[in-house]
Amino acid sequence: MGPAVRPEGSVVTAPRGSCRGCGTALAAPFLDLGPSPLANSYLEPAHLGQPEPFYPLDVHVCEACFLVQLTEVQSPAAIFGDYAYFSSYSTSWLRHAADYASAMVDRLGLDARSLVVEVASNDGYLLRCFRERSIPVLGIEPARNVAVAAEAAGIPTIMEFFGARLAQDLADSGRQADLLVGNNVLAHVPALDDFVEGLRRALKPRGLVTLEFPHLLRLMAENQFDTIYHEHFSYFSLAVVREIFARHGLTVVDVEELATHGGSLRVHARHRGDPTQPVSERVAAVVAAEEAAGLRTLETYHAFAEQVRETKRALLDFLIATKRKGHSIAGYGAPAKGNTLLNYCGVRTDFIDYTVDRSPHKQGRFLPGTRIPIHAPERIAETKPDYVLILPWNLRDEIAEQMAVVREWGGRFLVPIPRIEAF
Repeated sequence: MGPAVRPEGSVVTAPRGSCRGCGTALAAPFLDLGPSPLANSYLEPAHLGQPEPFYPLDVHVCEACFLVQLTEVQSPAAIFGDYAYFSSYSTSWLRHAADYASAMVDRLGLDARSLVVEVASNDGYLLRCFRERSIPVLGIEPARNVAVAAEAAGIPTIMEFFGARLAQDLADSGRQADLLVGNNVLAHVPALDDFVEGLRRALKPRGLVTLEFPHLLRLMAENQFDTIYHEHFSYFSLAVVREIFARHGLTVVDVEELATHGGSLRVHARHRGDPTQPVSERVAAVVAAEEAAGLRTLETYHAFAEQVRETKRALLDFLIATKRKGHSIAGYGAPAKGNTLLNYCGVRTDFIDYTVDRSPHKQGRFLPGTRIPIHAPERIAETKPDYVLILPWNLRDEIAEQMAVVREWGGRFLVPIPRIEAF
């Protein structure tokens, strides 16, 4: 069965076992990361005596459109109903948001007559940057506990999942966006057609959409397999995103390559008929780089799978040798990516005594699957471990600077990706 042909503006739900990008039947997975719990399902102490659900973490690539994806094992409502990730606890991410807001205000001439809408607005960390400039904002965030925090900070927030229906409601009420933002949300969407059609409907005729998402090219080149977890339904190249957008009357006009999350893209898109924003040469250049890297060749994906297996072996070799020498190891951070890494590699408290995290929403809880306890960062200075394994390796420099005290007792930092490294 080939890719489904759909009229512009249509919303089609791919049947289970089919590509959510084009509808083609999926073949066998190219990468098996084993059974894993939901990566953000942190455990309360009272839950430690109870069974914990694990789900297959199998990665497929569509042989027709080359969208990399997981099959859906849990509904978005189950995953995001009560969410433990609050964006405002990363200093570098807040700086990234502020820089973006300043650039977009200048580029688009946003003012008090404009409207900035953010999809998956989390605790309102980004929209605050626009509100401080007296620009009207609206957040859309389905995780109720996170949305409540945004409302408490003065960010008006709709507590729903975004899609074509909600977007139409916004359009009918005169609330289309001059700037429509979605940072690290596209991967979380199981119904891509419905979501992208929603972007089209929620955007003013001369408006701009920007979406940020981890770049599949960087994921594979830098061995970032731990960014694969159930909350991320899909993993994108620019070529795939451009095709999906085009099907819904949106044209990708520019792309920025970012350092965030190990290497991301920020795509800029507008309505197909908008003549005010020409297509940048950077779009074709990034698509060509993806082609040159083999992202449309099945052999590339099978080679990546073997690289992942070898990374597991090397990490375990290092941890076993280190523990046999009597050294202690603590973790820093409790990110979702860390839970994929630890569960895939079978690393529990026999290797890592505990981990720490700045977010009070995670402290006092336990990592899913591995049951490693999460403490406040002060715990590290109290116990003086020989090694600190930085699980959010994309923030390695920020964390090493914050935790410079580790070097006072001769401690060293570790990062597991792209390969185990002590520094």
